[in-house]
Formats: sequence, structure tokens, C-alpha cells
Amino acid sequence: MMQRTSLSLATLLFCGALAAPAHADDAALRAEVEALRAEVAALKAEVHGMHLQTASPATAANATATTSAPVAATNSAAPTSGARDVAASSSSNNASGGAAGSTSFWGYGELNYNHPTARAADAQADLRRAVLGFNHVFDDATRVYGELEWEHAIASADDKGESEIEQLYVEHALGANYGVRAGLMLVPLGLLNEHHEPVNYYGVERNYVETAIIPSTWREGGVALYGNTESGLSWNLGIGTGPNLGKWDATASEGRESPLGSIHQELQLAKARDPSIYAAANWQGVPGLLLGGGVFTGKIGQGQTAPPVEKSRLTLGEVHARWQPGPFDLSALYVRGEISHTQDANLTFLGQPTPVPKEFWGGYVQGAWRAVQWGESTLAPFLRYEAFNTASAYAAQPQGLGAMPLPTERVWTAGLNYFLNSNVVFKFDYQHFNNADEELGYGKRFNLGVGYQF
Repeated sequence: MMQRTSLSLATLLFCGALAAPAHADDAALRAEVEALRAEVAALKAEVHGMHLQTASPATAANATATTSAPVAATNSAAPTSGARDVAASSSSNNASGGAAGSTSFWGYGELNYNHPTARAADAQADLRRAVLGFNHVFDDATRVYGELEWEHAIASADDKGESEIEQLYVEHALGANYGVRAGLMLVPLGLLNEHHEPVNYYGVERNYVETAIIPSTWREGGVALYGNTESGLSWNLGIGTGPNLGKWDATASEGRESPLGSIHQELQLAKARDPSIYAAANWQGVPGLLLGGGVFTGKIGQGQTAPPVEKSRLTLGEVHARWQPGPFDLSALYVRGEISHTQDANLTFLGQPTPVPKEFWGGYVQGAWRAVQWGESTLAPFLRYEAFNTASAYAAQPQGLGAMPLPTERVWTAGLNYFLNSNVVFKFDYQHFNNADEELGYGKRFNLGVGYQF
């Protein structure tokens, strides 16, 4: 083809030379020459394009890796024209495709300020988290996905910060609409756990139901099958590690703050005698509507006999819905968990402030309105009501030895999300806790935050 192009160039120049004397005046001759020059320039550009097409595959792959950008989060609170496709795992949040051998990077982070109104001395500013992620494509069907996270600015033996691997798994497509993953993965429950970037939720802090009851970000190691159908159904089935009830500390408050958060293992030398399984599904067959739910279950005693929890089983189930008609964004979620065979363990914890609960639950409703939009910016006020109880019931004990259930906490949160664009958000909200102690400064507070993703 390059030979044909060179011949065309020569022919045009030759014809132009023959035609020049035939022109009656200089103006016509100049016009003809300029036209020939334009055609020659166009043909040169075509030749240059063919040179690029014959460049080496490695060069093309490097170009793809350099220019690829992350796909926007699928369950975003940022302005959308309707509910987007929610894939079976968070790999759909940030990981882009790309040519074989390409690698893409992204990240997100948030800085928060919390000010209890009753005790200004407890006001606190924090670089809550910073995350870097990567996606490497081995071939058309296989890739590796990972996220590295740092919390509270500094991680050391003398500081409260943490450094951790949030996700790390290999994914292989078995077909056009289904595949398999193996590694450290987020548990696909709720609206937040897989879509936890700060632009994806309203308010400075993540909601309490999906942090105290579903311990976002909750991750387990294992193997999972995922897929979706043309009818709008996506699904995820997995088997792997689970929490370890042998880690329960009845002397600390952590179990009251989040029962599962206090015993999840995060694949850090995780005890794995007892595997857990989970199943989750989301349906988006109607534009703007998302309906879904999931269940997680498995023995969590991990063979521990001191305290005697080897028979204990966790079962946690949730349902959720999200509807985005026009400028409105409405969502709701309910989750309930149960831990069985806790009587013997709690007998060993008599007199301690935090026995193992038998039941815990939570739910919320939330409404947001994209009230003002100009250019890429949006102002979205929102209101959320949530109720949750981290120990709504304890297993029966001999009379006089049992523990009283905890009171249900109810939280109202009202605020504004200002999206500078789809990747940067500024936040303000005010929270009212009904059962918190005003003297300790937790009854009411206002919060400020800024978050980003790239």
C-alpha cells in the first residue's frame, strides 16, 4: 500500500508539471499548484498514519497504559442521568480495560473535620485515608487488581495510622458475561462496601449501618464467581475466609461499636478452619432503579475452645434499593445478623462490659436532591435517618447472669455535597444522635470534609 501511495505522489507531481504550460495566465497556474500541494500534504499524512499502524505491539501497549483513565464509580452519589450498572464487585469501580500488557493506576482520599457541639475541645481533623490502586491486564481474559490504603496520615508502632492491602485478586473471564476471581476481595453486601470512595456517598462520614453492622470495608480471601445477564441482573457467589470469634475482647468497647468489625481478619494470618460462603445479586432492569440483596454465612469459631466458640455460626443478610428519578436520589437498606452458640462463651465473660451479642441489626432511608447544577458542578442537599443496634439480644443465661440488650441508636444526618466535578467533592453535615451522652460531646456534631478520586 505504501508503494501505491508513493506512485500516486509521483503521478500527481508529473501531471502537475505537464499541465503547467497549458494554463493561460499566472493566477490560474498558482491556483493549480496550490491544489496539488494540498493533495500531496494529505497523502503524506496518510503515509505517516500507515507508519504508526505498523509500530510494534509493545509500543501500542505502552501508549494505552499511559492514556487509560479509570471508569467512573458505578454507584456514585455524584450527578448521574440515572442508576448506573452495578457490577458484581468493586473491580467495576475503578479498573479500566486496556490492551494486553497495559497497567492503569488510580486513587482516592478524604480529609475530615468533626466538631462535637457540646465539647469543642474534642474537635478533630484527620487525613482519614489515602488509597492507590492498580489494574494490570495480562491478556484479553485475565488481569490483576489491587488497592493499597493508608489511614490517619502516619502508620507506625507509636501512631494510630494503618497501612493495609484493601484488595488484591486475579480475575479471569470464562465467557462474555461471567468469570472467576481469586484473592482478597470485598464482600458484595450493601450499597457502600464495594462503592466506598468519598464521591459515592452523601455526608462526611460513611453511614453507621454500613460501618457498625456491615463492617465496611469488609474483605475476605477466597474464590468467587461473578456474572450478569441481558435482563439487568448481576450476581456474585463466593467461598473463603470469615471472621474469627476467638478474637472477641469482652473487656473492650470495640465489639459494641461493631461486632463484626472487631473480629474480621482481613486476611492477616487468618484462621481458616471454617470457610464461609456468600451470595449477592443486583437487578437494574428498569432505568434509574436498583434492587438487590445478599447473605453471608459460616462458622466463625475457627475451632477455638477457649472461649468455647467452635460451634458458633454467623448469618448476616441484607436488602437494599436505590431509585434515581430525575434530579432525586432515594435509597434504603436493612441488614440483620445473628451469632449462634454464644452462651458458653459469655459465661466466661461474666462481669465484663462487652459479651458476644446474639442479634444485631440496622437500617436507613436517605434522600438527596441535585438542586443546582452549572457546568460540571452540582450542589446536592440530603437527609438521612438511620437506626441500628449492635447488641439487640443476647443468648439466654441463668437468671441474674444475663446481659441487658443495648438501646437502639438513631441518627439524623442533614447536609450538603458540593461536587466541584464528578471526581472532587466538598461536604458539610450536621448529625444528631438520640442515645449518645451530651456530656461526652457525642449527642450532636457538625462535620466538614473533602474527597477526591482519580
